[in-house]
Amino acid sequence: MPTSSKSKTGPVLLSGGNPQIPKGDGDDPVQAYIAAMPGWKRDVGIGLDALIARTVPNVRKAVRWNSPFYGVVDQGWFLSVHCFTRYVKVTFLRGAALDPLPPVSSKDPNTRYFHIHEHDTLDEAQLERWFAQASAMPGDRLF
Repeated sequence: MPTSSKSKTGPVLLSGGNPQIPKGDGDDPVQAYIAAMPGWKRDVGIGLDALIARTVPNVRKAVRWNSPFYGVVDQGWFLSVHCFTRYVKVTFLRGAALDPLPPVSSKDPNTRYFHIHEHDTLDEAQLERWFAQASAMPGDRLF
């Protein structure tokens, strides 16, 4: 059974410190998720969100399954973010088609992951290339 905690003013944090944010479309639920990310993960969320928005003009945002999703209208979703205890997971829903491949494989042959740990130095140029590639291909139409 997942553990959870609730701050006096914030949302419940599920197992691994993942914020429990209600399903919603647009920037507001994504910003609520980012604001609720615990500790160092919040800065990662702020940075990822800004980098995605800068790389993908008119990006579509939503929260589903307690995770922010990013997509392109009429193309579907290309990326999601999720907090775990020791890292923030960036999920490229069609990551197997990216060049170079994001480093972490998935049970789903189309999906690849990129994990961000607390003291990692991010290669923002590589992330931008992945975001641009992922947003240019047909995305996942999960919902």
